[in-house]
Amino acid sequence: MNLDFSFLDWSVVSSFILKGLIFSVELTLIATFGGIVLGTLLALMRLSGKKWLVLPAAFYVNTLRSIPLVMVILWFFLLIPAAFYAAVGGEWGSSNRAELSAIITFTVFEAAYFSEIMRAGIQSVPKGQVYAGYAMGMSYRQTMQLVVLPQAFRNMLPVLMTQTIILFQDTSLVYAIGAYDLLKGFEIAGKNFNRPVETYLVAAVVYFVICFSLSMLVRRLQKKIAIIR
Repeated sequence: MNLDFSFLDWSVVSSFILKGLIFSVELTLIATFGGIVLGTLLALMRLSGKKWLVLPAAFYVNTLRSIPLVMVILWFFLLIPAAFYAAVGGEWGSSNRAELSAIITFTVFEAAYFSEIMRAGIQSVPKGQVYAGYAMGMSYRQTMQLVVLPQAFRNMLPVLMTQTIILFQDTSLVYAIGAYDLLKGFEIAGKNFNRPVETYLVAAVVYFVICFSLSMLVRRLQKKIAIIR
């Protein structure tokens, strides 16, 4: 097999690959932020001790963690009416249904994983910190917001970033619904220039470089947090 990478110049990158990379990064950032917010709420619900909050949160987390992501992607894309995406995303949502579906799906799905991370982070904060907050006259909400959550976020920051790296890798699954992500950009370039093997090899290298670089960043962050402690 003769491999030829000569077609991979800047015009190819800017025309096909860069567009997909931008969406993959946007999807990762939006789903991470939304997943952490929703996941934190779910974690607080599970730690509240109130059954009417604990049970639905536990059902949500355990259900989504037991289903393959690609199935959830297909469910959201195929079962939710197109009118919903038009109502949520307006004209952009109508013309980019696959991309909007991917954003919603990843946010909802990743919240289940971020919830468990945040729950572990909250439980890692010594109980004495909570009691000290109560002793100062703080409510449960104030104690969590001002005392517990800032420490939990710091403790769990490396794990949150690791989950974000996994999320970026998983964005390639939106290929199943035709969303234009990084992998889709490489695939289209490979078809246009009849070089599918070369483009998939380069795609693997790009994913590796990005994820490996972020992993090194997480490792450095873990060392800094260990020093602070």
